[in-house]
Amino acid sequence: MTLSDVTLGELHELASRYPQARSALLPMLHLVQSVEGNVTNEGIEVCADILGITAAEVSGVATFYTMYKRRPMGRHHVGVCTNTLCAVMGGDLIFERLKQHLDVGNDETTDDGAVTLEHIECNAACDFAPVMTVNWEFFDQQTPESAIDVVDKLRAGETVQATRGATITSWREAERVIAGFEDGLVDEGPTAAGASLAGFEIAHERGWAAPSYDASTAETDGGGAPDGVADTKQQAAAQADTSRAETETAIDDSPADTAEEGNDD
Repeated sequence: MTLSDVTLGELHELASRYPQARSALLPMLHLVQSVEGNVTNEGIEVCADILGITAAEVSGVATFYTMYKRRPMGRHHVGVCTNTLCAVMGGDLIFERLKQHLDVGNDETTDDGAVTLEHIECNAACDFAPVMTVNWEFFDQQTPESAIDVVDKLRAGETVQATRGATITSWREAERVIAGFEDGLVDEGPTAAGASLAGFEIAHERGWAAPSYDASTAETDGGGAPDGVADTKQQAAAQADTSRAETETAIDDSPADTAEEGNDD
């Protein structure tokens, strides 16, 4: 596939959004995926040419981050969290049941091209474990049965609504949004709920608020930063060394080191 003039124009637009053009590489690769279904050799070469870097540098990024795919993807990407909390809450079982139901392995696509299944190390939604995503939209507190129901509806072309987020479109359309081109669905569906809002709700009920910060009245050490905050990388490194030394001293002085070996008291 040859990238269209429209896509080339959008790639150049992304590069123009940053003071350093090469900072646009990540969204540019997402845009390539939205058009071609994965990061292709052509996409790598085009990004390298626009940014004035080597194809090897672009390929290094495309093969480092797991959200970039070098093989063609299905219409939908289904990710099942198998990290610790989701796993013990049922994520491992959900993933195994989906593999059996779809007759695919990890990072494989169904014969009809509808679903690519992948285990995810963490979806950053532990308070809703076990969590599954479809095209990066959340499906919370899943069971094997509910997960199978979701993928069956996706394969049948039925409308599917995320637990916290928009109506499911497609993986390519989601990739275009990640690249930085809005689809108008940003406000569709709730974005936070349940345990995620517990702290906020308690603070609201009790009238708590974070203390205000006025930079003009903050005490400084004579430089531009408040007392105790490093102005330069060298100062930050020195502070880190000092902190580490203090921690090691505290450990050396700890009663745990002086207790008799094998004595749990």
